[in-house]
This record gives sequence, C-alpha cells and structure tokens, in this order.
Amino acid sequence: MRIAASITLTLDQRSQLDAYARSRSVAQRLVERARIVLLAAEGKQNDEIANLLDIGRHTVARWRARFVKLGVAGLEKDAPRAGRAPTVDAQAIIRKTTQEKPSHATHWSTRSMARAVGVSEASVRRVWQAHGLKPHRVETFKISRDPQFAENCKTSLAYISIHRNTPS
Repeated sequence: MRIAASITLTLDQRSQLDAYARSRSVAQRLVERARIVLLAAEGKQNDEIANLLDIGRHTVARWRARFVKLGVAGLEKDAPRAGRAPTVDAQAIIRKTTQEKPSHATHWSTRSMARAVGVSEASVRRVWQAHGLKPHRVETFKISRDPQFAENCKTSLAYISIHRNTPS
C-alpha cells in the first residue's frame, strides 16, 4: 500500500481551509477540496478520506497532490483543459474586413463575409462586435455625383414642406 504525501498547514492555510469547509456561499467543489486537505493534514490516508467523504480515492489523491504542489490557490481554480479547437479564424475575418472589398458591393455584409470565409453569419457578427468593426457604417461626408442633385433636393424639400403643412 502506498503512503500519501504528508501535509503540514500553516495557520493562514488552516484558517482559509476551515473557512472554505464551513462556508455556505462557496462552491461545493471548493468545500469538498478543503475538507480533503484538512483531513489529510490530520494524517489520514487517501482511502480513509475517500470513505469519510464518500468520494473516490483518485479524487482525494488528485487534490492532495495539487495542494502539495500549488497550495490553497491550487484548490480554488480548476486546471485548464484543452477543450474544442476554435473553428472560426477571427484573424482571417478581421484581415478580410479591413483590407479587402467584396467584388460585387461597396462593403462587406455579414452574409457576404460568412460566404467568403465559410462560417455562419452569427460568427462573423460576433467577431466584428468583439473587435469594434462596423463595415456598414460610413463616417465621412460623401459628395453626390448626381448632376440633378440640387433639383432633386429642392423637389424633396418642397414635397416635405407641402405635406407637413397639410392637415391629415
């Protein structure tokens, strides 16, 4: 039978772990981890702790070793996991949005960008929002190239003023 590494607690560590073990507002997994370490500090072996807390001995061994390696901070946060690899290439979307123009339009829409990059519209929208990109907004003054621009403005202003003054 293996003998688990012994744990000696400082006063600060003991008080912190006692607070976690008695707390009602802390996550249950942290309460369980604190109890494991407190029982280990009393000299109990992994099998005893597992039986007392009704958990697996591998769980006890994992948290005991983690405490020995990282201290109380090792109990507070889970280890990072690999997770699923991102399927959206945000850098490609950003580069294409800022440096290229679509051949058939003046600016990118979420649909056209999604088709060009091969992702969903929602993914494009999330990337644009996260990076503050708004390719559909025009923030500069544009001069009209319409030769009848002034006449069109006069007619539309006259139309607005006529209809604003007539009772409904």
